[in-house]
Amino acid sequence: MHHDHRIGILAGITLVAVIAVFNFAPIPQDSAYHRFADQRTMAGLPNFRNVISNFPFLVVGLTGMRRVLGEPPTGGLAELRWMYFAFFAGVFLTGIGSSYYHLHPDNRTLVWDRLPITIGFMALFGSIVGEYVSIRAARTLFVPLLFVGLASVLYWHVTELNGQGDLRPYVLVQLLPMMLIPVILWLFKSELQGDAFYWGMIAAYALAKAAEFFDAGLYELLGGVSGHTLKHLIAAAAPFIFYRALRHRERIIRAA
Repeated sequence: MHHDHRIGILAGITLVAVIAVFNFAPIPQDSAYHRFADQRTMAGLPNFRNVISNFPFLVVGLTGMRRVLGEPPTGGLAELRWMYFAFFAGVFLTGIGSSYYHLHPDNRTLVWDRLPITIGFMALFGSIVGEYVSIRAARTLFVPLLFVGLASVLYWHVTELNGQGDLRPYVLVQLLPMMLIPVILWLFKSELQGDAFYWGMIAAYALAKAAEFFDAGLYELLGGVSGHTLKHLIAAAAPFIFYRALRHRERIIRAA
């Protein structure tokens, strides 16, 4: 398939997703979202397990940032180094923001959870575009992607303050990359081996979302370990997989 046709498929999916999401009425934040199954206080910390389960984000984020800055990313592309760094910075800040949110879950603190999440999502998507589609396109899109991600959270926050909360842009920021990344992996070829790393990240994301959805059910089933706590632990596996990719992938040697 011609390169332009493949780009057209990505553009078409993007257009359909944007139209579909904004065809819905504005989506306010459900207040029930903040009522997690495990609300126990331990060691003086409210919602103890939902707070401390963010620790892996801090470890993986910090380790990844040090790796990217300390030496050339042998399992990545040097031209994308700052996107890799932004991804791990987003992961590290997610650990801080999510911990802060879970100490006192409400819309005000949720902002600080979601802002760094969008940094991680947009940086990861930009990295994949750079590795599979075009380094030039990724570098051109990088700052706009970060802006759109952060703006989607701030827009939701402002609309909530005005009594007409609207999560649609934030939903799109999470949904669209997860739709486009598998298509990119299918349609395009990277200079690097190891598509399985990205498929592993997608699987971790899906499992984390499932654990979040079954928060209370898992809490009862597992005798005190909630789905939301598991969500944090499983979600932290995704950036760890990416860290391993940057260490172990190799360039593909193609015949002349």
